[in-house]
Amino acid sequence: MKINDKKLQAAINLNPTKRSQTMTIADLSERIENGSLTVPLYQRGLSWNDAKAIALFNYQLFGKAPVAPISLNEIGTNDDVPQLSFISRDEITGNNQGKLSVVDGQQRLTTNYKAYSNDESFSSIVFDFTQAKFKKANNGKANKSQVPVGILFNKNQQVLTNYIYEHYSPNEATNLFPLLVGIRTKILNYSYTIHIADNMAENEQIEWFEVLNNAGSKVSLIELALSKLKMHDFDIYSGFITPYKDMVKDYGFDELFSPFSSNVSYPIASLNPAFEYLLRDGVHSKNYAPIPSDTKENMLLKLSKEQLDEISKLTLKALKEALDFIFDYQLQNNIKTMQYVMYLTGYFIFQKGNIQKDKLAKWVKEVSFDNLSNGKRRSIYNELINGRV
Repeated sequence: MKINDKKLQAAINLNPTKRSQTMTIADLSERIENGSLTVPLYQRGLSWNDAKAIALFNYQLFGKAPVAPISLNEIGTNDDVPQLSFISRDEITGNNQGKLSVVDGQQRLTTNYKAYSNDESFSSIVFDFTQAKFKKANNGKANKSQVPVGILFNKNQQVLTNYIYEHYSPNEATNLFPLLVGIRTKILNYSYTIHIADNMAENEQIEWFEVLNNAGSKVSLIELALSKLKMHDFDIYSGFITPYKDMVKDYGFDELFSPFSSNVSYPIASLNPAFEYLLRDGVHSKNYAPIPSDTKENMLLKLSKEQLDEISKLTLKALKEALDFIFDYQLQNNIKTMQYVMYLTGYFIFQKGNIQKDKLAKWVKEVSFDNLSNGKRRSIYNELINGRV
């Protein structure tokens, strides 16, 4: 019997839990602000909506159990993964050794930091002391019984003090001040358990992340490839994916983004028609259909910033035309999956001046994507963009 004694003894002698500690939200937010707590390039973009942020604030105030731990990697000689700032996601230049890089916990850390720094995107999230909970303000503005989280949890307590004495009578302020300061103090002193690993390589960080997120969202191969576009000065999230999703949401089809991984795969697959139209002389190949299995993330890495801008803008323009068409012909009830929207986007790119809207509306009403193979889906798309509808 052979025993790998060397490897087993190394594992026995290493106890990573010895580096676990606690840090307060205030401490973590301060580290984000001074750049000693960073995000590795492979991490997906910020994805939490206001509802998730509000849920975190309420749990941190009222929850009877601690929030899950944060996992960090202390950068050592393995300083080969570019690091980004939390909010802007700009690359941090220079030597990153000694900094703590977030392997798991980015969304929670960012949510708390946005309140700490009074980020504009949180201006409509408030604490309602009449209802005793965090919520979204009606019409986006705090009323008499509400205080914005960016004021309540501001890094400078004087901001909260000034707000209270400017918005309330002396008697009201006297009653409110200790209560709101107490809430502020609890949250900023809320302690997270922090697990710190030492000098992990990129593949080790990703493995750790995926173990931690085994029941949740994993870093997909698409997202790992797309993260490298930041090094080409093109942020695919802010430059294309977020505007794409926002437009679909504005037309009421955001529920079609399911499962979670489709938040990236649907927009990226939707770039295929514009890529073929602009960069392949309009020649369509069957495995360039706008379906998740045909995403070309590695192809995108080879494009220049100008080319990425061009195909993104054309796709967003065609997406709007497709969504407007759906509403003009009152086809909303026929749009059961994102496949309809993605195929129509491709049609408006390839057909341009030869749009046959009546026939196209008939196609939407009759076509079904239920229980089809990818080969059949590709054939339907090929027929559509060639005007055979």
